[in-house]
Amino acid sequence: MQKNPLLFSQLSKNPSSVVIDRVVPMIDAGRFAVKRYLNDDVKITAHLLVHGHDLPKGRVHVRHQSAMESVTYQLTAEYNDEWSASFKAEKLGRYICVVEACLDRFGTWKSDVLKKKTADQNISIDLQVGLHLLEALYQHIEEAGEKSVVSSHITQIKKWLQTKQDPDLNTLKSSLNDPVLVRAAQKVFKDESFVAFQSEVVFNIEPEIARFSSWYEFFPRSVVSSPLHHGTFKEAEQRLPYIHKMGFNVVYFPPIHPIGRSFRKGKNNNVTAQPGEVGSPWAIGAAEGGHKAILPELGTLQDFKSLVQKARGMGMEVAMDIAFQCAPDHPYVKEHPEWFKKRPDGTIQYAENPPKKYQDIYPFDFETPAWRELWQELLSVVQYWVNAGVKVFRVDNPHTKPFHFWEWLIANVRQEHPEVIFLSEAFTRPKIMQYLAKSGFSQSYTYFTWRNVKWELTEYMTELTQSEMKDYFGANFWPNTPDILHESLQTPNPAQYKARLVLAATLMSNYGIYGPAFELMESAPKAKGTEEYLDSEKYEVRVWNLESPNSLTPYISKVNQIRNTQKPLQQNRNFRFHPISNDQLIAYSKTLGSEHIVTVVNLDAHGTQSGLLELPLLDWNIREDDNFDMEDLLTGTKYTWNGWRNFIELRSDQPAHIFKVHIKSTTQQGTTTV
Repeated sequence: MQKNPLLFSQLSKNPSSVVIDRVVPMIDAGRFAVKRYLNDDVKITAHLLVHGHDLPKGRVHVRHQSAMESVTYQLTAEYNDEWSASFKAEKLGRYICVVEACLDRFGTWKSDVLKKKTADQNISIDLQVGLHLLEALYQHIEEAGEKSVVSSHITQIKKWLQTKQDPDLNTLKSSLNDPVLVRAAQKVFKDESFVAFQSEVVFNIEPEIARFSSWYEFFPRSVVSSPLHHGTFKEAEQRLPYIHKMGFNVVYFPPIHPIGRSFRKGKNNNVTAQPGEVGSPWAIGAAEGGHKAILPELGTLQDFKSLVQKARGMGMEVAMDIAFQCAPDHPYVKEHPEWFKKRPDGTIQYAENPPKKYQDIYPFDFETPAWRELWQELLSVVQYWVNAGVKVFRVDNPHTKPFHFWEWLIANVRQEHPEVIFLSEAFTRPKIMQYLAKSGFSQSYTYFTWRNVKWELTEYMTELTQSEMKDYFGANFWPNTPDILHESLQTPNPAQYKARLVLAATLMSNYGIYGPAFELMESAPKAKGTEEYLDSEKYEVRVWNLESPNSLTPYISKVNQIRNTQKPLQQNRNFRFHPISNDQLIAYSKTLGSEHIVTVVNLDAHGTQSGLLELPLLDWNIREDDNFDMEDLLTGTKYTWNGWRNFIELRSDQPAHIFKVHIKSTTQQGTTTV
């Protein structure tokens, strides 16, 4: 038995015959905004249902958060009772959309009367019905030109009725298909069947760098060569051309604030630092200041602003690390002890992730009675750096802070600065990562680092690109980070490093590497079975030989050059895997319009693998007997293929193909390439 039947008291006086069954995309019934990007064509689809044979019509009102008035778009029928409309996202920020529908009485009548006339049936009664419909329609039309056209059609139907002579089929079709008449009828929704969808559809439009970015992380204190000393922002500026030449568009620094001295960690995460050791940048705060201060050894605020502007002039944004935690000697600890949790002995509780202990870090107590003051102060930290020119933030461990805090903070920042984006560094349980993305994070770290075999990659990419996650989760793929040296990278094998680079850079439109550790194949773990680097740069200044003949810099530059010139790789909306007869080979494509990029990667870093690759020729408008060219953008080599199945072989020294598909069309003048 139904537990909660629909009651008469819940119905309107005259319930609508039209049902808006579903609107997509929509996240959690409209609780969260759908993620889209500047200049995207944003599509809304609604399922419009009517019992019987009557036809519905629908529209969507679209309003940017900064506008007082909305723009109305008519829904057009697609298939299977799905109707859609699209608009161009020309402004950053939020668009609020309202979907409405009602019976299309004119469209239903027109369809029926044309069917009857085609069957050579008498339509005099139908013309009388149509006359009443148009007369009622006329009363609600606002544009003078449309009123005039509808009036002329009313006059025409009256003449047919007065003369008692039905029009011939062609005349009737021409009259009822008058585009002005059809448009006028579609625009009028003054009908008792009118219904509005119960939830607004909200789109958050983010800048293009949120959709397409290539991150390069490095420690500005480690930009020096012999003699060893602490690097500065001015010296870090000299590293920018190196990064720009490799084709990255985001330069990411670990925290740049004063580093605590109490319980400072030493080399290799030793619990006791030796004199002169620099400590972890994530232990934020000392006598020199806290989250709004800069480590004096790095330079001044003006030095930092200069670096940001120089990078921006080269087409790169500087990403800043936001780590809301404190070293024991952070000024907040003395000024606001109520913001921290105390243990029974009266000491402040340091951070723990059992069995790991972080004696050099005090976490904030977000459950403090003074939480409002704490939240406001942390918001002011982000606003301070936005005002200093930072537009990109990487947020450390957001899953250890309340979800509602991030939703509140990000919304407040974007109210004034919708161009700002946030990357969530939350290597935690899937649903928590997903909720953080819904809460407003532009991009998110992922499990890519631990997805290495074909079935893992296939399953993960299918989830990210084919499920609801595609509408809110901005995945960012990193092969390595300062915290994570996966076991697959713990030998300096160029084939493995190249394969992981190509996978990260072509599977997702957002990816990053921690360098120079990656391009120099820094592969020694602290201990067997761990993912920590030996002599980790988190705890000491390192010297890197960027001129090493074994550096992967040329290969990285080529991959990024391909990403920066091939539009299909700059988005994730049209991703698909392709069958290939070898589980050591993985093949997939990205499509944008008529452009197709096909990537094939050898997952065996030690041997040659081959197989037959199948491509969807019909979907790409290639006839099965046509030749087409596959240009390997990594090498410049072109291969002529024929048919839907072709042979692929990849050696360990050439672990990947990134193909551009050139479709040949035969014309009277000869063969042309599309």
